[in-house]
Amino acid sequence: MTFDPTTESRRTFLKQAGLGTAAAALPATRVEAEAIGMRQLSEEEKLSRIASSCWPPRQLFKSIGDRPPDEETVAMRKKYGEITMLDFPQWTKDTYPGVYHLDLWSDVFGDPADPTQYKETKIEHDGRRFSLFRWDPASLSSRKWLDRLVAKMDETRTVCQHISNNAPQNLADPDEEMRREGIRVAKAWMDAAAVLKAKTMRANTGVAGTRIMPEASPDESGYPKNNKIVVYLRQCIESFKELADYGEKVGVKITIENHWGLCANPMNIRVVMDEVNHPFCECTPDFGNWEHEYHLFHGIEVLMPYVHTHVHAKYWDRWKTKEKDWNDVGRNVRIMNAHNYRGTFAVEYEHGPVDGVLGSKQLMRDVLAAL
Repeated sequence: MTFDPTTESRRTFLKQAGLGTAAAALPATRVEAEAIGMRQLSEEEKLSRIASSCWPPRQLFKSIGDRPPDEETVAMRKKYGEITMLDFPQWTKDTYPGVYHLDLWSDVFGDPADPTQYKETKIEHDGRRFSLFRWDPASLSSRKWLDRLVAKMDETRTVCQHISNNAPQNLADPDEEMRREGIRVAKAWMDAAAVLKAKTMRANTGVAGTRIMPEASPDESGYPKNNKIVVYLRQCIESFKELADYGEKVGVKITIENHWGLCANPMNIRVVMDEVNHPFCECTPDFGNWEHEYHLFHGIEVLMPYVHTHVHAKYWDRWKTKEKDWNDVGRNVRIMNAHNYRGTFAVEYEHGPVDGVLGSKQLMRDVLAAL
């Protein structure tokens, strides 16, 4: 019997599990540890908690367009070859034996040889404007391609656990037209996620033009006040309320990751989670996507009441300073164990002394050792 924090209270779970009133009076983490996690996991059970991510081998994926690959991409493809998303399920089985959960990244969906599957999208980040061709889940050719991906997963006995989605934009933007377009895109992707039987899908808490949030400024009251961020939070809350309602209809949970902008601060994520307050809205935190090192562990701890299905276990040499290597995957996993997290860990090696494929294998070993 497994406790589901999205649908029942701890006290109800304990009674149904037969642990009685005395057990219910004990501290929650200790009770759940005794009820759920008393024995050591087998190696097979540990591997069932790992998910392959498209991010570490991102340079291997063929892409639409004629932009020449950089030196790192050329070297990676020379070493490991090229793949498309249709190859990724088997690539996962070959690269991480025993792993069958997939974390699929939106930017490598589709058949790069078929331009009818893509739409041009305008992007603005920190003053830079550029265009991307992103897979369009609503096109007829895309829906046919999606059926092929489902067939590949069935053939390899892999499952889509999560979609890390960058396509929906401006979900926290004050411009209502832009926000509505972001919601439209997110819903189209949630339809595709439902076809793949994904449990969760991330959408970014985006604001047009910047990933840096405003700070408080002087106020007539004589004390600092941050009126701008309140607008962003209000828009974000409304977007995720609507997407959670839609997710309940199609069977896919919408999630927030600490993926820059508004959600780079774990307190902002908590505000959105508590205000949305919906079983189809939860967190998929990333171990490394924070703005300073003290969030690497305390940020995860703060978000644990909202984390149930999927997380990104990350190593990133951005956090290795002259004084200390702040990366500590084992510590993060132990924090999650202490909260009786039962979901999956996507191995997401960002950057470091080795390439993404080798790094993700070491990262997987680190996670397994801490489970």
